[in-house]
Amino acid sequence: MHTCACMHTCAKLASGENIHLLLKSSSRAHHLVMGRIELNPSKQKTDHIDGHLKRGKKSIKHYSATTLKEVKQIHTKLVVNGSLNDPHLLGQFVAAIALYNPSNLTYSAQVLHQCRNPTLFALNTLIRAYSRSPTPHQCFLFYKQIQHSTPHLSPDNYTFNFLVRACAQILSPGTALLVHASVLRRGFHNDPHVQSGLIFMYAELGCLGYCHKVFDGIHEPDVVCQTAMISACAKCGDVDLARKMFDEMPERDPIAWNAMLAGYAQCGKSREALHLFHLMQIHDVKLNEVSMVSVLSACTHLGALDQGRWAHVYIERNRLKMTVTLGTALVDMYSKCGNMNKAMDFFWGMKERNVYTWTSVIGGLAMNGAGEKSLELFSLMKQAGVRPNEVTFVSVLRGCCVVGLVEEGREHFDSMRREYGIEPWLEHYGCLVDLYGRAGRLDEALDVINKMPMKPHAGAWGALLNACRMYKNTEMGELASRKLVELETKNHGAYVLLSNIYAESKNWDRVINVRQIMKAKGVKKLPGCSVIEVDGEVHEFFAGDETHPRYNEIEVMLGEISRRLKLAGYVANTNPVMYDIEEEEKEDTLCKHSEKIAIAFGLISLKEGVPIRIVKNLRVCWDCHDVTKMISKVFNREIIVRDKNRFHHFKDGECSCKGYW
Repeated sequence: MHTCACMHTCAKLASGENIHLLLKSSSRAHHLVMGRIELNPSKQKTDHIDGHLKRGKKSIKHYSATTLKEVKQIHTKLVVNGSLNDPHLLGQFVAAIALYNPSNLTYSAQVLHQCRNPTLFALNTLIRAYSRSPTPHQCFLFYKQIQHSTPHLSPDNYTFNFLVRACAQILSPGTALLVHASVLRRGFHNDPHVQSGLIFMYAELGCLGYCHKVFDGIHEPDVVCQTAMISACAKCGDVDLARKMFDEMPERDPIAWNAMLAGYAQCGKSREALHLFHLMQIHDVKLNEVSMVSVLSACTHLGALDQGRWAHVYIERNRLKMTVTLGTALVDMYSKCGNMNKAMDFFWGMKERNVYTWTSVIGGLAMNGAGEKSLELFSLMKQAGVRPNEVTFVSVLRGCCVVGLVEEGREHFDSMRREYGIEPWLEHYGCLVDLYGRAGRLDEALDVINKMPMKPHAGAWGALLNACRMYKNTEMGELASRKLVELETKNHGAYVLLSNIYAESKNWDRVINVRQIMKAKGVKKLPGCSVIEVDGEVHEFFAGDETHPRYNEIEVMLGEISRRLKLAGYVANTNPVMYDIEEEEKEDTLCKHSEKIAIAFGLISLKEGVPIRIVKNLRVCWDCHDVTKMISKVFNREIIVRDKNRFHHFKDGECSCKGYW
């Protein structure tokens, strides 16, 4: 605020105009200033700038709710009574505005700009505030001001700690290296906070080698640096090394446990994450919102509904704060574990919902085959004034795909740019190709690919290839397969789908050719894997797997399934299976698909009436789909299968996808 404007406001207030606001601001200013006077800026604590603010924290938190208008009134009062002539008090005032109400960050920078000789504390405060803002690059303007200050100021360990954090946001390797060089030149490379910050920064950049160099240069790394290194290893994919370091730590605080838990969840090692979660409870480790988001993510990945429910109970029993992030994770867990009723109940019960919450439940409905409901919810989202983002439209288009609403899907696709200024991603074009392809409009699907403004990706060609297989278009399928293999030479799915297209049309010479190409290029078919949860324990089955402790019982049940299905008129669809084996062997091969083994295990392990829930890593094959429909009727059991694309809810001989997947 310029001095003239400030004095003008002051004059208005002094003359009696809006005097109640002056009294209100005067009271707040008194608490603010008195809280700052009691502080000794030289006694810095390890909690960075918060150490300066500790004793006045309560009044500042109250102050954080102040509007910009009120901040200006307080500023006016402080200028009038001369409080801000003290550089240290000015720094504390700037800190209060910048740190505890980010929406006033620009104003705090303007206030500091009016100061001729700002303190290092004030400049560090702005660096810190901008380091966690949407514009972290602004930090370097204040760092430059420190370097060119008169009288001369020298950056300290807090300056570099905040700059390093800013680099982690900016994701510029060049800037990161320059800051690291400044750290070394200024002699702050032995500061524990700066060390852990550097490790974090290089991990965000994906430079695990540099993380190791920083960590190896620390003589006696404390628990903070060790935790940072564990997080770095996990984030960069070396989760085994992270666990080794974790196990070797002489002492572990809750942050270290949570870092390891998050590492497992982020790397897709969900079973290990849940095992660690149980260990944390045994060791009475305090769990927080971040911990539970990681746990729910692991449950979601595995489709472990029972453990997800237990995690929900844990949250409620321990009265963890239900933030919008944690609530969204719960909605996502219930959705992707196939329990949409619970997901919707929880969604509507949330006090606060953001765009990610709405997007999660819209995507969940689409995944579970409720395309019309997902579009209804999208309309409600817009009525609630929540602006959709790019991911929202991916979920909306998938909702259109699962129920074949081609024209409505096209309209939503066009509305992205027209109404919201959102440029479509590759994923949006892939959904559009899938939308036309599933409806049998293959020429239009190919036309979408040909007119894409960017190079078509594997998702678009894969969607077209699957549609060609569904509608037995060999010529276009060959084109899609060739393009897909050009993009991903080791994509086994492209070869398998093309092989199946040829097998469906009895073109065995082409089948042989595809398999020979796969062999020559070293492409191996990814083995099917299905996961089922029974009594809170996750069981994993691979195609042809006979290693399970209860396999003898499973084999007996597979025989019973086969017997009862044949009595019901089932005939195996053996066309896609290798042609050079006997028909009986083909049926046996199909019988050993992982989801059928998992279903058999579910029938012998779960009580009658309990739904069988399975997660599969590949798309469900046609024969398994037909078989599961019949099992749901013959055994009077609801079966829910989540494959790599969507959910199939089988009940009374029908599937929620209505044969459209």
